[in-house]
Amino acid sequence: MPRTATIRRQTAETKIDLELNLDGTGQSRIATGVGFFDHMLTLWARHSACDLTVQAVGDLEVDQHHTVEDVGICLGQVLRQALGDKAGIRRYGHFTLPMDETLVTTAVDFSGRHALVFTAEFPTEKIGDFDAQLVEEFWQAVSGAGLANLHILLHYGRNSHHISEAIFKSAARAMRMAIELDPRMTGVPSTKGTLTG
Repeated sequence: MPRTATIRRQTAETKIDLELNLDGTGQSRIATGVGFFDHMLTLWARHSACDLTVQAVGDLEVDQHHTVEDVGICLGQVLRQALGDKAGIRRYGHFTLPMDETLVTTAVDFSGRHALVFTAEFPTEKIGDFDAQLVEEFWQAVSGAGLANLHILLHYGRNSHHISEAIFKSAARAMRMAIELDPRMTGVPSTKGTLTG
């Protein structure tokens, strides 16, 4: 059974079409109007081995916040949809990733409950013309809409671009582990018998 999902979200602030295939090969087609964010989503797709298509039109004349947050909401929602009842998945994933002088650990649990712990500070407010604080806003949205526990820890780093890239890559690798089918696991990986919330 294919583990795929598609969503269309339209508000007064954004219009987003997003498609996700959990069992892809890391292919992506990304166009959000925010160049650095496109770069981060492309990295996420490649390192998660998910196929991801994002077409987003947002009120960038206001700022980038609505576009970044709403794409995060959509990604969280399609993760939930594509995972279904989560039978047979590993559920948990973690990855520590070096990026030049930067080191980041991400741990995730697709538990059906939302929690984000984001322990990372950026040395600059901007990464090019991208607001660095939107990295946390994006993962807050993914975690909330995806009903996942997500812990992101920056051990150290000096370059804001490297920090953001390490976060997206380590999150991708942790999620790849968590959504992977476990040949030894039958049914839902929980003694409660459900991971739907």
